[in-house]
Amino acid sequence: MLTNDFQIARVQKTLRWFEQDIPLLNMRVKELSVERQEAAREFAAALISQTRAELERLMRERPEDSHHLGEAPCEPAD
Repeated sequence: MLTNDFQIARVQKTLRWFEQDIPLLNMRVKELSVERQEAAREFAAALISQTRAELERLMRERPEDSHHLGEAPCEPAD
């Protein structure tokens, strides 16, 4: 089972990846119809929203004594 800090780090990394991919998504869908462009952007926005909600849930559930001040959790491997 993954530790809470590891899960948080993994979700944060995923969220950054999704957010940084938006400009590339716009380039990938520019040849599609307007409806499909909107559908792709709506899907990406929903995915980002769900990932943020998951991160918030993990942060709320984080045990107070599990993290040490000033100590960053290890980044998960790709």
